[in-house]
Parts: sequence; structure tokens; C-alpha cells
Amino acid sequence: MRPTSLAEFAGQQHFLGEGKLLWRMLEARRLGSVIFYGPPGVGKTTLARLMAQETDSRFRQLSAVTSGVKDVREVLEEARNEVTAGGRPTLLMIDEIHRFNRAQQDALLPDVEEGIVILVGITTSNPFFAVNDALISRSRVFEFQPLSVDEIKTLIYRALADKDRGLGKYAATIDDDALAFLAEVSDGDARRALGALEVAVLSAPSPHRLRLSAKDIADAVQRKAIRYDPT
Repeated sequence: MRPTSLAEFAGQQHFLGEGKLLWRMLEARRLGSVIFYGPPGVGKTTLARLMAQETDSRFRQLSAVTSGVKDVREVLEEARNEVTAGGRPTLLMIDEIHRFNRAQQDALLPDVEEGIVILVGITTSNPFFAVNDALISRSRVFEFQPLSVDEIKTLIYRALADKDRGLGKYAATIDDDALAFLAEVSDGDARRALGALEVAVLSAPSPHRLRLSAKDIADAVQRKAIRYDPT
């Protein structure tokens, strides 16, 4: 159910709504390097992919957990060659960027400063403590908020209706109290809401024409995970 366009993207209207900063940057095709900071399941990775699509950029992705300086330099060299040949810009998304050490983060600086790559750093940790000051000063920081109850409800309805990417082929429906419970218990995390919905539908004896009750959802969720922010 990952959105395929900005029109499908839910949440973060405080910086992505019409007339807001990131919206204006995308409209003007003046997208610089950014840091996306916020809890899991709120669309950070999805928005990075959509930004590459909106700006007609090549999308490259690295994880700071599994990648080192060699991997970073290979992507940067590839991006530099593309620019030299008159090709498309490269949007480089680095997941868990706070896990890069200072040397790894410093390796990004020259190409970020020259605009060889559009860097999108993804982190669940406060970047003002976890990311180098030099990289922060060259990027705009956007803080993601948990999705609202209404936004989660919209995503649930969309997943139940979508026959290609969602659960629409099962023609399942959901009771109002079950919908309200799932939207509340998901704590603003779209991934958690959609995962529980999938479990509820697919674990039913006969998922076709199923009507989900609050008990069905409670069984699928089992328990509400408490988010803990060490910062």
C-alpha cells in the first residue's frame, strides 16, 4: 500500500501541505538535501521515493546499518559520472543515517555541498544530537509527526478497497468500533495499522466477505506497543 504519488501520501501536512515549505521546494524543483526525523511508520522512506519521482531523479538507497564508506563512495562516484554526462540528478536516501560515524558522514559533505547528490537522511533519533553539525548545516530538517486517527482510518479504508495492492479482493468490511480501536491502538504508525489489518483478514477462517469486529482486531493487535524515546 505504499503511495505511488504525493496525492496518496497521508500526513505531514505541516510541511507538505499546499504552500508549506517542502511543497514549495518540490513545486519549484529546488530540492536540496534534507533530514527526515520521526517515529517509525509515518512515511519517511515513502516520501523520499516520491520526491525522487517528483523531481525525475535517480533513486539510490543505502542503509547505515549495512553500508560503509566504500559503498557511499561508489554511489557518489556513480552520481558524479551521471552529472558529468548530462544525466539526471541522483537522490540518495540513507536509512538510519545516525548510525554512520563521523568519518562516514564526512564522506558525504563535498558531494552534498556541490549538489552532486540530493541527500535524504532518515533517522528516528534527534538529528541535532545524532548527525554531524556540518551535515545538518547543509540540510533542512523536517520532523515527522505520528499520523492522526483520521489519517490512519483513511489508510485502512484504502487498504480494504484496493484490489491490486491491498485487501480489496477479499471484499472485507470493518465495524465502526473496530475501525476506531485499530486507528487508536496503532499510535500513528501506518505500518502497524496495516499489518494488524492484514493479519485480521488473512487469519480469518474465510476472509472473503468478512466483517471485522473489534474482537477480530484486538486478536490481531494482541497488545499495544509503547514507544520509548531515549532522547
